[in-house]
Amino acid sequence: MLEELKEEQIVNKVGGRFKLSTLIQKRLVALNRGSRPLVELQTKNPMEVVIQEIMQDKIYLDPHGKVAIAGEKGPDEAVDAGPNLDDL
Repeated sequence: MLEELKEEQIVNKVGGRFKLSTLIQKRLVALNRGSRPLVELQTKNPMEVVIQEIMQDKIYLDPHGKVAIAGEKGPDEAVDAGPNLDDL
């Protein structure tokens, strides 16, 4: 298990365990669909990438429950989540 998940800091950063789980799952789907990582790591483990993106405040859940990238102009901005399910 990743050490960051054992700490309360990441849970508090996101706003609770449910939100953390949701953010991780949605970002993992985006990475698996071809979205580019927002951090550079020496690992190919997508879970480690997502955890570091959260810890470095690169991603968060917007009020609509969608993954948002820090620094984007607004909630209507499209996040590079890879291809849409309808496109597959």
